Amino acid sequence: MASQKKIRVESNPPSGEIARTAETPILGDRIRGLRKRRQMTLMQLAESTNLSAGYISQLERDLASPSIAALVNIAKALGVTVQWFFSGNTPVPAGEEGYVVRRGNRLQMRYEQGIVDELLTAKMDMQLEMLHVRIPPGAESPQSYSHEGDEVLYVQTGQLEIWIGKDKHFLLSEGDSVAFSSRFAHRYRNPGAIETVVIWAISPPSY
Repeated sequence: MASQKKIRVESNPPSGEIARTAETPILGDRIRGLRKRRQMTLMQLAESTNLSAGYISQLERDLASPSIAALVNIAKALGVTVQWFFSGNTPVPAGEEGYVVRRGNRLQMRYEQGIVDELLTAKMDMQLEMLHVRIPPGAESPQSYSHEGDEVLYVQTGQLEIWIGKDKHFLLSEGDSVAFSSRFAHRYRNPGAIETVVIWAISPPSY
């Protein structure tokens, strides 16, 4: 089970925690391949991320969808950003690579509880990263996480409850936006009855 300090996968986890993700079947291969290139054992990666080896093993076998905080910690430990793990299967049309991202051609990452991040920026070496984020009713990032950079988010549909640092707590509705330093630990939740859609910008791309 997840806690503020360690995420463990028990033998009978809650529904959704161990769920094969058809949209991102290469996530496990990417984590395992990068870990091996870094010459790290499962236990070493677990220790450096404060996650359990069993949980990481589930991710590497594509038997679990990660929490946002867990993938942020794994990316930091492996020396990459989270967008390195995004995947997609549709070829980019000739002449559009590095410039245009078609709606049906977005690289994406699916997290536990059904949260989906889709990359809106065509290049990974830009100083700005934009995400289209879909958050089902009641879904949340229960563990706070932080990284380098600044963030601006705009609520396109629904509601978003967000906690920033130790004492900031906001309830945002459609059309609202918020900006903050990514260095402050933050987490969020969809408190509403419909899906929340957020346009999320991060600069530089450290998420």
